[in-house]
Amino acid sequence: MSSSASPSSPAPLTSERLLLRPWTLAEAAAVLGEGARPARWAADFPAEGDRVVAGLLDQQPAWLGEYGHRLIVERASGLVVGSIGLFWPPRDGVVEIGYGVVPSRRGRGYASEATRALAGFALAAPGVHTVVAGVEPSNSASVRVVEKAGFERFEPAAAEAEGNVVRFRLTSR
Repeated sequence: MSSSASPSSPAPLTSERLLLRPWTLAEAAAVLGEGARPARWAADFPAEGDRVVAGLLDQQPAWLGEYGHRLIVERASGLVVGSIGLFWPPRDGVVEIGYGVVPSRRGRGYASEATRALAGFALAAPGVHTVVAGVEPSNSASVRVVEKAGFERFEPAAAEAEGNVVRFRLTSR
């Protein structure tokens, strides 16, 4: 992996308490244990989901773009406390979102705040009318995240084929 993002890195998104900024390839390498751990990470960052995303960034260059994956930064401390991303490009106007906040920062509404901000950003993108999220029904905290972010539960036609996942969506229509 190279050491930084491209010179045309997307602008961060700001919410009340959070900054959602693009990953750099150096950060992805550090998440994978291939570089020095940045000082501005929460003690329990990265989580397993962050490692998965970091491992795919080389293969998915669009995820480093404007509508890709971002680190969740707690504005008060400046620490990275999670990650969130859009699985770009959209299909038929629909894009999926995924998120994770480290255990030390859970229960503060950060995941819902970040999800609301990134979903709103996605819905303003040309050709996007729906943001979806798949949540395991046993993960009641994640169900609350998407509900607090304004998503509604829906059952697509192929729900049985999706396994043990409940689908939620937020639409611009």
